[in-house]
Amino acid sequence: MSLAERVETATELLNTTIVDHPRAVVVVFLLVTGVFVGGLGSVQMSAGGLDAFTDGLPEQQAEDQVAENFEGSFQTDSQDTTQLIRTDSNVLTKEALVRDTRLLERVSERDDLRMESANGPAPVIAQHLNPSATTPEEYRRTLEGATQSEIRQAVRALEDNPRLTGSLSNDFNPTSVSASASITTVSHDFPASFDGLTAVQTDVQSIADDGPGDVRAFGSGTTESEIRQSMTDSLGIVMPVVILLLLFFLVVAYRDPIDVLLGLVTLVMTIIWTFGFLGYARIPFSQQMISVPVLLLAVGVDFGIHIINRYREETERGYVAVEAMREANSQLIVAFVIVTVTAVFGFGANVISTLSPIRNLGIASAVGILFTFLLFGVFLPSAKLVSDDLRTYLGVPEFNSTPIASEDSALGRVLAFPAQVSQHAPVVIVLGLLLSGGVMGAYGSGVGTSFENEDFLPPEDIPAYLTELPESLSPGEYTVTSTINLLDDKFGSSQGDTVTVYVEGNLKQDHALEALAAPNDNPPEALAVGAGGRAEAQSIITVIQSHADENEEFAALVARNDQNDNGIPDQNLEKIYDELFASAAGDRAEQYLTEDYRSAQIEYRTDADASQTEVTAGGSEIADRLRFEATATGSVVVLAAVMDRIFQSAIQGLAMAVGLTAVFLVLIYGILERKPLLGVVNIFPILVAIAFLLGTMRYMDITLNALTATILSISVGVGIAYSVHTTHRFIDEYDAKTGAHEAMMTTLTGTGGALFGSMLTTALGTGALALAITPILGNFGVLIGLSVTYSFLAAVIALPPAVLLWERIRQWDVDLVARLRPAVR
Repeated sequence: MSLAERVETATELLNTTIVDHPRAVVVVFLLVTGVFVGGLGSVQMSAGGLDAFTDGLPEQQAEDQVAENFEGSFQTDSQDTTQLIRTDSNVLTKEALVRDTRLLERVSERDDLRMESANGPAPVIAQHLNPSATTPEEYRRTLEGATQSEIRQAVRALEDNPRLTGSLSNDFNPTSVSASASITTVSHDFPASFDGLTAVQTDVQSIADDGPGDVRAFGSGTTESEIRQSMTDSLGIVMPVVILLLLFFLVVAYRDPIDVLLGLVTLVMTIIWTFGFLGYARIPFSQQMISVPVLLLAVGVDFGIHIINRYREETERGYVAVEAMREANSQLIVAFVIVTVTAVFGFGANVISTLSPIRNLGIASAVGILFTFLLFGVFLPSAKLVSDDLRTYLGVPEFNSTPIASEDSALGRVLAFPAQVSQHAPVVIVLGLLLSGGVMGAYGSGVGTSFENEDFLPPEDIPAYLTELPESLSPGEYTVTSTINLLDDKFGSSQGDTVTVYVEGNLKQDHALEALAAPNDNPPEALAVGAGGRAEAQSIITVIQSHADENEEFAALVARNDQNDNGIPDQNLEKIYDELFASAAGDRAEQYLTEDYRSAQIEYRTDADASQTEVTAGGSEIADRLRFEATATGSVVVLAAVMDRIFQSAIQGLAMAVGLTAVFLVLIYGILERKPLLGVVNIFPILVAIAFLLGTMRYMDITLNALTATILSISVGVGIAYSVHTTHRFIDEYDAKTGAHEAMMTTLTGTGGALFGSMLTTALGTGALALAITPILGNFGVLIGLSVTYSFLAAVIALPPAVLLWERIRQWDVDLVARLRPAVR
């Protein structure tokens, strides 16, 4: 038995099961649904923010090491800290500092908040005034007992201490002893498995609200909490809109309440199966996953419209219910299988991504599509037959059971118009589409990439239309974005214009400091900002040189160990480090060198006009030149690395989706129909659609980010359905008596109506994501809607001339063989 015969036997067996045993099929599917219901309670919610994308990056690991090993500016990504951000006219007055210590006292009195220590202006100044002060109560007593003059003197004495300056806003003025904002970092002593940071930081905020002044408790707990809240709110806003839109189109497409109810039940079962799978598979539901149920609902309606519409076509031809469904299934099952496999290729292509959120999205959507096929390709036809039996038994009348479009309908004539035009000049039309697609693709190749914290966060100002929603749907209040904006405004992270190189090795070796300074004389252009084109770097070397300028005894020690008189010691480095760390410059030294002298950081200032790519490349080049194990890091470098992975993921996913889909279509049409070139014809419209989508993305300034990077491969999975359904129907109509033009006309007036209906439901259903609270989901919804629209238009406009051209090529081959056969004889 040939492979084609085996496929035909399998589809006949499936069709027979659906048609002859519909009640058994319905019962089995309902039981399986009950099994998946058990997994719903295990679905885990994940914030899916920056950490999920930077996990495992060498650049991020280096930045984590820098944050852990060196004293410096506060770190907002610590999992065991809470930042207390105070804003005031002057946070360095005695009154303001005492208020901070009282707040710390109240936090420390709560055992459940597990406060271990605190660092900020009040503790640092108190410890300077009284080195024995180690608790919030002792800090308060010290500051209450000090005069304003003593506090001012202490601040001036600490103006170079990174523990103080790193916790004060950019407008800190040591002369006037003033600053408009401060950060006090509370460290918590949590067990390894502790997961209640959100509750802790919420309680800390409540304590701060009970005291005077403007204080915000900020940390990873509050951030993840608001991201989860925005996910819940987005689902609460988007899903009702999607369901209403789908219900509307189901009513328009089916025009029968019982059929509409069947469609809704099948949609609900699809969501239950998919979410149940996520629960059993322990795949977390993140922000990116919100797109999955929307996609599945839209694709499910697409399948449903096709099966019901084709069934109605067959009943209009005079078939009774069972035979009509048998005929409809025999024509659609293979198309459904092809669509499902190609959709799995498109969605599942994201599984190869090295970014876990994108990979999880690929798994969930690919499995969801398989469930969609089973439910809409097997359960829905069976349920339709059972419901029709009940309808006949109970005497319930049919309300409207005509197909969506026909040859005589206005929609049918509109959809058939491209096929009419194509018969006159298919070659010219195909070449025109290739040219326009090429231009749009070339233009779209310049689409940008982005990866920002703001992509995952709710906006600071919620759109007005969301605030007017009923209270049950109205989104909550979000503060995290305004807090981050406050931090950027007041503290202006210096990492935005610097690159950090993290160095590991034995830094007590005689050549160590010379090696750290060597790349500075001829740096990459993005880092050549110093005098004479040198790099401007801050490191343990600059601390040594600075302290040597302040201390004659230390300067003499450095000079004795500087063999080439360049100000950089090159022997007895351990002794120099020991003296430095024991001196008043010890705090500054700890910012660049660990106490075991085996790790260091070097901060390079970058050219303000240099691009992110140039800065990242420059940092990597500097790290490669060092004679130690070194890694370039910093926020710019980390984000650039993530963007690079996002772009690679998008391109690799698209290449894999298109490649696998093309090979599969060529094989399946070759095996089943002996028409392998139809597989290539099927791919042509989707390539045109993707080219136009890329061009539109660039024109609309929508970048490839953590979610939109999946749009290219997903477009293949969603869009190929329109070409496959059209081609499969064309094959059914095309034979020796019916030419390609006539077959395509019949296809577009029949299947074209179902395609138009599914396009509207999918485009508007997925487009509803534009209402989501976070920008990343909104842009994804817009792009999916555009992708579906372009795919439908390409299937209606680009496929007919391509099919007609295929017929001419095929006929040329037949004629050529006929002419050559007599000569061979």
